[in-house]
Amino acid sequence: MADWGQGDARGYRLQSIDLVRGIAIVIMALDHTRDFYSNARIDIFDPSQTTLALFLTRWVTHICAPTFIFLAGVSAGLMGERKTTGELSAFLCQRGLWLILVELIVISFAWSFADLGRPDAGGGVAFIMQVIWAIGAAMVVLAGLVWLPARLLLPLGIIIIAGHNLLDGFWPASTFPSTPQPVWYAFHSQALVVSGNLTFWFVYPLLPWIGVMVAGFGAARLFKLPEATRNSVLVRTGCAMIVLFLLLRGFNAYGEPRDWGTALGGWRTAIISFLNTSKYPPSLQYVLMTLGPAFLLLAFAERWRGWLGNALVMFGRVPFLFYVAHLYLLHAGAMLLGMLQGYPPAQLVTGFFNFPDGYGLGLPGVYVVWLVVVTVLYFPCAWFAGVKRQRRDWWLSYL
Repeated sequence: MADWGQGDARGYRLQSIDLVRGIAIVIMALDHTRDFYSNARIDIFDPSQTTLALFLTRWVTHICAPTFIFLAGVSAGLMGERKTTGELSAFLCQRGLWLILVELIVISFAWSFADLGRPDAGGGVAFIMQVIWAIGAAMVVLAGLVWLPARLLLPLGIIIIAGHNLLDGFWPASTFPSTPQPVWYAFHSQALVVSGNLTFWFVYPLLPWIGVMVAGFGAARLFKLPEATRNSVLVRTGCAMIVLFLLLRGFNAYGEPRDWGTALGGWRTAIISFLNTSKYPPSLQYVLMTLGPAFLLLAFAERWRGWLGNALVMFGRVPFLFYVAHLYLLHAGAMLLGMLQGYPPAQLVTGFFNFPDGYGLGLPGVYVVWLVVVTVLYFPCAWFAGVKRQRRDWWLSYL
């Protein structure tokens, strides 16, 4: 196995960033495996329906999106050492638009395998705007913000992350809507936007994710410091974020619209209610709960050695390939499982939330499928990581 902790043709890479990004992408695959393969047709966040094991399987994956988007901002900031402001702005804008296009054409299809005439979209064409959309749109915004003084971007990102919950009173983050809304609604809440025969499901509200990426860009200076200094700051910051989360959550204070203190039903219900913070949009408490541990991982990532550390670094260097490939592999495998369980393939040519009752596996089976998928993807990802490691072709920066 190659030692992916060694060098890269692109000198701005840090092993700790790639390793933690690899952790995030692999854990994310667990969440999507659960989506495609679980036989639990319940509300995972409802203590009266869910099990603690099922809830924690979903909860642990919350770390993925904030970590990935924050590190995308950090990587953009480190890339700025090698580009002029104009070059960096142009790259971020172009790559952001490219990612949005990929979300619309490549990834939306992977979720459903249905391009035209989706019943859940009123017979029209549906586009599911999720994390790749959020990353791409945030990059386009960042492309404009990089012209500001660099010292302003970290405070600006923190202000957006901490302040967007002030909008909750008159711009509430409700459950996913069933009636069409104006597109601006998607900046702070999930939205369903219909334009003629086209339906856009904005799953990831944009504003707070812009804050996370901008904060990452502003924090890139930290990753230019000596390792010992950087890790000390990461540990102190990560611990402070976790403590602040516990205080805000414990006292039902600012930054989370859900009140856990009124929950009844014993310790299991209390745990689920306490940890059940809002992802759509990500509340302040959600970001503290997820980026705090991510900072600790970044601080200790340099100590990871051996085959597992190398594998995670490798995955972290090719997240785009992993993301696209794992969705197609998961959905294709789900159709195969459906046929083995006696369901016509057409019943699984839709979003996973419309899969037929009775389909799927228990939680142990979900974990087995997840490990198989990650293992299968290791080989193409390792090949492509080797290509990116040795070459500087401009197009590799878009993949």
